[in-house]
Amino acid sequence: MYRIWHSTESLADYIIDHTLLGTRDVVKSKLYESDANNPTRFHTMPDHIRKILYLDAPDIIVELNNRPIFTIEISTAAGTGHTISQRFARIAASVENGVPAFYVYSKGAIIPRSGRYKWDIINPIIFKVLEEVMRIHGIPALLYYFPSDIDDFPNSDIASAPNFSNKGLRHDKDIAKYPACPDSTSPEMANMFAAINKVLKTIETKGLHDGRAALLHTREIAQQRDFMSKEFYDRAGKKRLSGMSPLSATIEVDTQYLLNFLSSHESGGYRIGELLRSRKTTVLYKANSGFRGDPYAGSLAAIDYLLCREGKTFEDRNSNLVMVFGKMAIDDNDQTITITNKAGSTIQRLFKDVKACAKHNLLTKDYAELKSSEISRYYMQMRYGSTYSKVKHIRVFSHFADAILFPDGALWRDG
Repeated sequence: MYRIWHSTESLADYIIDHTLLGTRDVVKSKLYESDANNPTRFHTMPDHIRKILYLDAPDIIVELNNRPIFTIEISTAAGTGHTISQRFARIAASVENGVPAFYVYSKGAIIPRSGRYKWDIINPIIFKVLEEVMRIHGIPALLYYFPSDIDDFPNSDIASAPNFSNKGLRHDKDIAKYPACPDSTSPEMANMFAAINKVLKTIETKGLHDGRAALLHTREIAQQRDFMSKEFYDRAGKKRLSGMSPLSATIEVDTQYLLNFLSSHESGGYRIGELLRSRKTTVLYKANSGFRGDPYAGSLAAIDYLLCREGKTFEDRNSNLVMVFGKMAIDDNDQTITITNKAGSTIQRLFKDVKACAKHNLLTKDYAELKSSEISRYYMQMRYGSTYSKVKHIRVFSHFADAILFPDGALWRDG
């Protein structure tokens, strides 16, 4: 039996009605994102679904006989700059668990700029990121364009675009049944439906393990991968990868610069651990702002796959990956870095967010204090601690960053 876990039921119906799922025995269930967002319901999610939600939640998770087989994330945002990677952690969480991911994003969206409207074009670096994910994990991570008017109505004729009021995006004509869903008659969605059908048939025929291993070699998925590769090179043109967001906000330094910056914390016999020291270089991602989640958390995950990751976990990196909040400068004389305050870039903001999550923690309570409705949630927390009780950006930063630096403090891994 298939089960579709969904954030929006109409999106689940959209996928069912346009794929082979419409001919299968399917049950729909509400997807609860985290213990932080849904403290009264999240603990009811089965363990195999929670494993995909440890970073962030996609819009759709489809499972067969209690085994996830693919996820879907759909965005209507303009994918320029850092924004394109804002939701990347959701894709990473899926693929890192061996589950294929489908990502629907607009080629361009109509946005007002400097008093006039124009197409904000997708940052092509997302295609490179997804290719790196597929290279490392051997699991499909495919992007399909959200249908739009961009090819028929360029900036010079943008006001004539029939979907101008919807940022130029083409939604399904059955607005009542599929609100905010992409136009199901478009070639983009037809290709995605075909790929979903290939996943269904391959898993049904070969089983979960062998089916997943075979997916990248199937024609429908290989063709989309080729399309993504061509889109990257056509759209990136001669622009260097290092000049594209979010990589344009990174700098690579000798790890000794990082160790020297952290050396003030080495006291009382304590010494920075071997993990950071084991890598010759360190990639610094400069937020140049106060502490916040979007778009930096997802972008940090993307930078990992673009510049650091060689294997399937954060331990398999050739460089440290470090998040920097504040205005950073390189001090070559003392072989260190300096960070000054920018827009309230204090470590206290991070601690404030973490402490706010503590209200969801039941583990400090005695049994007599628990309501009956809290007992199974307590048991979940007894196993996982506060993993799912933290807000998503705290989960993502702590998962991907080897260190997080502020003008007034720092956090880092020792192992």
